[in-house]
Amino acid sequence: MTFAQYLETFGGLLNKVNPREVEALVDAITDAYEQDQFVFLIGNGGSGANASHFCEDLGKGTLCDFEHQKRLKVISLTDNTPYILAWANDTSYDRIFVEQLKNLAQPGALLIAISGSGNSANVLRAVEYANANGLRTFGMTGYDGGRLRQIAQQNLHVPSYDMGDVESVHAVCIHYVLKSLFQRFKQLHEACA
Repeated sequence: MTFAQYLETFGGLLNKVNPREVEALVDAITDAYEQDQFVFLIGNGGSGANASHFCEDLGKGTLCDFEHQKRLKVISLTDNTPYILAWANDTSYDRIFVEQLKNLAQPGALLIAISGSGNSANVLRAVEYANANGLRTFGMTGYDGGRLRQIAQQNLHVPSYDMGDVESVHAVCIHYVLKSLFQRFKQLHEACA
């Protein structure tokens, strides 16, 4: 496959993403921002890297005024390595996210769960806990969506069985979400100034 062919294939996959699902993610994060609720992000491997990247951009990349603007409360639960390793080593790997939520989450918070397959046990366990404890849940999936697509309250789905393509489309969607949120948060900031 040439790069030109890859771009053509990738562009076709981008066009299969439902724009309403992407806008729903923008709306969910905006709601959390307006209600002073935390946004938590989780994922494994490349999805974990996307969770960390998304967190960094949500925390900094949505600001137009570093000194006076209200900030989004956002945490990637993929990033506290000693805590993750302690839970994985002392109990089981499927508890690494849910146990952090038990410490940090309050009803009304938003959990964004990223899983290419939609079947990661630690992600599913966290979403089940979140659903049962008054959090809002939003999945980002690939493949056929797996169980995550079924149990998350909302979902952004990439219909591909190529994990690299799923992760790449998720990254594109993340950057669109950030651009949209920057504009929304800027308007809210200017309205309050």
